Amino acid sequence: MGNDDHRRRKTPCGFCMAVFKWIPVVFITAVIAWSYYAYVVELCIRNSENLVGMILMLFFYHIALILFMWSYWRTIMTSVGRVPDQWRIPDEEVTRLFRTDNPETQKRILNSFARSLPVTNRTMNGSVRFCEKCKIIKPDRAHHCSVCNSCVLKMDHHCPWVNNCVNFYNYKFFVLFLGYALIYCLYVAFTTLHDFVQFWKYENNGYSEQGQLNGSGVGRFHILFLFFISIMFAISLVSLFGYHIYLVLVNRTTLESFRAPVFRVGGPDKNGFNLGRYANFCEVFGDDWQYWPLPIFTSRGDGFSYPTSIDQSGEAPPAQRYAAMGDTTTNRLDGNPTDKLIDAIPLVTTPNNHVQPPQLQPQQQHPHQVRSQNQAQAQSQRQARPKSLNLQPALELPLANGQSSSCNTAAVPSSQVVVVNFSTLPEDANGDAVIIDMVGDHSGAAAVVAAPKDACRQPNGDVPLN
Repeated sequence: MGNDDHRRRKTPCGFCMAVFKWIPVVFITAVIAWSYYAYVVELCIRNSENLVGMILMLFFYHIALILFMWSYWRTIMTSVGRVPDQWRIPDEEVTRLFRTDNPETQKRILNSFARSLPVTNRTMNGSVRFCEKCKIIKPDRAHHCSVCNSCVLKMDHHCPWVNNCVNFYNYKFFVLFLGYALIYCLYVAFTTLHDFVQFWKYENNGYSEQGQLNGSGVGRFHILFLFFISIMFAISLVSLFGYHIYLVLVNRTTLESFRAPVFRVGGPDKNGFNLGRYANFCEVFGDDWQYWPLPIFTSRGDGFSYPTSIDQSGEAPPAQRYAAMGDTTTNRLDGNPTDKLIDAIPLVTTPNNHVQPPQLQPQQQHPHQVRSQNQAQAQSQRQARPKSLNLQPALELPLANGQSSSCNTAAVPSSQVVVVNFSTLPEDANGDAVIIDMVGDHSGAAAVVAAPKDACRQPNGDVPLN
């Protein structure tokens, strides 16, 4: 039932293909017609002896049959719809698009044309979806059907049993058709079960007593096959109907369940159109509950644009929220504020040759936190300076517990920085600990302190502090 069906039917081959596609529909219609004869004539009229029971059986049977056939016929005859001309790209733009080999140029052409159209779906490379056969920008959730030879709005799949695409306009009818077909088959199976059992139980007695089948032998076989066929169709319909009920509740088509739609914001997402179960159900069946069981079109929307889960929640998807944080990748060695802490906080000495820690700023760290300074930097500076100087007088260093410790030191200028870390100090040939200036602002004024290792080192290896 595509937009261009009349074009294909102009040729003899196209006419034959059009007739051939109606064979499944003719088959289903013939099965329904035969089941009507077997149930009404052979089971109820010729075999039933209870008039009230027969009337009730026929009443509910016809209700199920009418709803079933009504939904089936609406599914078959509903058109797939036509995409308006505003979605069609002009011929000169199409020619330019096909002549361009650069994907980026093609992407710019499509994005420029679709700027005023309500499209959120994209291809995997981020371009607007374009149908090369129909020469149109594809609306959201629309796909080109090769059987219908047209772009179908909210295409679910092409069903040969209805000779039509299940789409935006007939999806409600299709779901109702599956549900009423299942009810019809189950009703026929349960009402013929008693006679089916009687057929096997009294086969050799001619069905002449105890209310068994009173019809002819051919009539009895009609009822027998009616039970078998109704059970077979019911088994196949249970899974199909349950699957489409699930798709309705999650607002997803069959094509989208196999290939997630790609959104302009957020990328591929199978739940991109999921608005919640009740809202998803109302999007297909409408807001008025009185029309839910009837094959009357009550679906929300126009088939070209659909609300998304982002619109419903008002929140950006995780990918967008992460991108909004900006670039979080920094070089730890270049961007760490503690890298130049030694340059910013020098140690000073008092007139009594006591080393005092400087006054720390709120944003700075204590010098003892830089004990794990880059070993390569220490190695390079150690090679450029003498390892030890046995100089006097002794420098008395205050400890954190109020005690003091002394070691042999050089007369170090107050402008130089001395970093003392007794736990990782190298040793000279005499076994003395060597303290190396880690900064060395002036190459000619290197401050090196040498002392007996056991005299100055504390048990925990920390720097003596006030």
